[in-house]
Amino acid sequence: MTSVSTIDEYIKMFSPEVQIILKEIRAAIKKAAPEAEEKISYQMPAFFLKGALVYFGAFKKHIGFYPPVRDERLKVKASIYAGEKGNLKFSLDKPIPYNLISEIVKVRIKENQEREAKKKSKKLLT
Repeated sequence: MTSVSTIDEYIKMFSPEVQIILKEIRAAIKKAAPEAEEKISYQMPAFFLKGALVYFGAFKKHIGFYPPVRDERLKVKASIYAGEKGNLKFSLDKPIPYNLISEIVKVRIKENQEREAKKKSKKLLT
């Protein structure tokens, strides 16, 4: 795979049909986390806000979505897309669950905020 430095460059590497899906995923993430920073990390599009939020990547027959879902309610909703190690696989021949992606991003923001708050409170105690 060619090395890329922006999400736009990453998206341009794929067929027009896959580009549309990748752009929609990106838009869903940006809508759920408008303050998040876009990066390429591990050669995939990634969004960061107080730490890593999510990564996604296109493959031959699916879109991989990372990191693992920890929220129990979302785990149930996402179970039909479960891949290895808790990541999600969205098949390219089926509708992409953009609303689920947005929900996951919002939960990840909350998780990152809680983790940061715990770190700050530990520092105050020391």
